[in-house]
Amino acid sequence: MAEGTGSFSLEADDTATKVKPVSAWTPDGEKPPENSAKTGTPDEDTVIEAIATVYDPEIPVNIYELGLIYAIDLHDDGSVKVEMTLTAPNCPSAQELPVQVKEAVEKIDAVTSATVEIVWEPPWDMSRMSEDARLALNMF
Repeated sequence: MAEGTGSFSLEADDTATKVKPVSAWTPDGEKPPENSAKTGTPDEDTVIEAIATVYDPEIPVNIYELGLIYAIDLHDDGSVKVEMTLTAPNCPSAQELPVQVKEAVEKIDAVTSATVEIVWEPPWDMSRMSEDARLALNMF
């Protein structure tokens, strides 16, 4: 292609000056740049609170109270691994719930990344539900 015909490159020019990244706006407010300094281990209670904002669309109880969260691993680099299950292998929310958990955890300032793994052992049963969940669902 001949020079000056409208082509361009997104490659960084060595002579270009470095510009501080611009923060992005979200409906929740201003979000810091991805490279912002997030340090330290996330707090388990804060992670649980974030997970508790996620509800199964068919059950009016959050997934933490339903007993769907099996493990929360917090790491010094700010990463979080969550192991969760579903109420049934053919759960219609199987695709969306793990994504919602990941997004909820990643909103925490101290979290640099989150991974969510679906596990099937041990199988979920109603005994894993909290007392609050049982009361909300009239299953006591």
